Amino acid sequence: MSTIQGITENDIANYLANTPGFFERHAELLGSIQLTSPHGQRAVSLQERQMEMLRDKLKGMELKVMEMIRHGQENVAIADRLHRFTRAIMLTTNAADLPDVLVNELMHQFMIPQAGIRVWGGAPAFAALSFAKPVSEDVKSFASSLSLPYCGLNSGFEAAQWLEEPSAVMSLAMIPLRHGPTTNAFGLLVLASSDATRYSSDMGTEFLVRIGEIASAGLSRLLPAA
Repeated sequence: MSTIQGITENDIANYLANTPGFFERHAELLGSIQLTSPHGQRAVSLQERQMEMLRDKLKGMELKVMEMIRHGQENVAIADRLHRFTRAIMLTTNAADLPDVLVNELMHQFMIPQAGIRVWGGAPAFAALSFAKPVSEDVKSFASSLSLPYCGLNSGFEAAQWLEEPSAVMSLAMIPLRHGPTTNAFGLLVLASSDATRYSSDMGTEFLVRIGEIASAGLSRLLPAA
C-alpha cells in the first residue's frame, strides 16, 4: 500500500469517511476526480462511476428477482403435477388398480423412465397380482431400514429387476412404503433412469418423501383390514 510521508491510503479513506463536510468545502474536487470504468479502460467522472455502480447493482437485483420468479414458476408446476398424481390415486375406486395407476401417473407427471412397486403382507385377494410377487427378506429388511429414500447408482439391486428394462437402469431411487416413520415397511417404490446422475446420493429427498407418503396412504388399501 502506498504512503505519503507516513500517511497511508487507509488513513485518507478513514479521514474522508469521518469528515462528511470535506467535499462540501471542496465541491470542485468531485467534478475533477477521474476513475477507470469497470466496463472498459476509459476514464469516467466520479458521478458517472456512481451511476455505473448503481446500474450494476440494479441489474444484479433484477437477475435475483427473475431467478426467484423462475423458481416460483417451477414450484407451481411441480405442485400441479403432485396434485394431479394425488387426485388420480384418490379417484381410483378399485384397490387392485392402485399400483398400476400410481406407477403410470408417476412416470407421466414427472417424466420418470421406469418405475415399479412391490407390496408384501397384502390382503389374500391380491396375492396373484404382479405387485404382490414375492421379494427376498433382504429387500424387506432394506426397505424397513430406510428412514429416507435411497438415491444412487444401481449396484445390482434386486428391486431393479422388477422393472421392464432392468439392464438399462443406471441410477435409481427406492422409497419405502409404510404407515409411519416408526413402522416397518410394507412395500417399496422404485424410480429408475438410464442417466447415472438422475438419482444421486447427494440430492435432496424432500419431494421423494412426499411421494412416498402419498403412495403409502393410497396403497394401504391393499393391506388386510385391521
